[in-house]
Amino acid sequence: MRLQEHPSPNRVPRPPGTAVDTLVLHYTGMANAEVAVARLCDPQAQVSAHYVVLEDGTVLRLVDEAETAWHAGVSAWRGQAGLNHRSIGIEIVNGGHAFGLPAFAEAQIEAVIALSRGIVQRWSLPPAGVVGHGDVAPMRRADPGERFPWERLAAAGVGVWPAIADAPPSRAPLRDLGRIGYALDDAPQPTSVTAVVLAFQRRFLPTHLTARLDRATAMRIGQLIGTGAF
Repeated sequence: MRLQEHPSPNRVPRPPGTAVDTLVLHYTGMANAEVAVARLCDPQAQVSAHYVVLEDGTVLRLVDEAETAWHAGVSAWRGQAGLNHRSIGIEIVNGGHAFGLPAFAEAQIEAVIALSRGIVQRWSLPPAGVVGHGDVAPMRRADPGERFPWERLAAAGVGVWPAIADAPPSRAPLRDLGRIGYALDDAPQPTSVTAVVLAFQRRFLPTHLTARLDRATAMRIGQLIGTGAF
């Protein structure tokens, strides 16, 4: 992993005593890396991330992990709202859905895994604390999208994947989605069941994007609960 310093002015100190317990993965959703990095370093944009991972695997550090970057926005996960102060943000250069959701480059994914493993170890993050932007802001965001290889990250020790094939389907899927971490009633903004279900499917059932709590989705929720990570 090649790490380069590229400081962004869009940062503030973390509040004293704030525990970092979440890693949020994003795609940039812009035409190219140059445009994305320029925006993340533009004081008027008021957005940033701790890291940007380029297509060739180069990692740019924009904000020190000890500081707050502005990447999550209006967000909630595991009963906590406003995740910027308690999270690390990684932006992965990819055009996203607006540009046809191109495949992530191999070197890029290898760098994301190496970078994320280091973050998980430094901050002792639990598997449930590794999320996508779409998980924590399902009404606004869909990144890093259904083509992101979450299963591969979990196999490398980053996050969790529902590997228990014989687990029973969830009998209370909405309750269990909240147990996993998705916000409904306690969201910082109105959040629809449809948006949460679609976010879950993009993350854990990426070939089945129905946005419905159907049997396949209930099965996958049950498998995920069966991992014991929640």
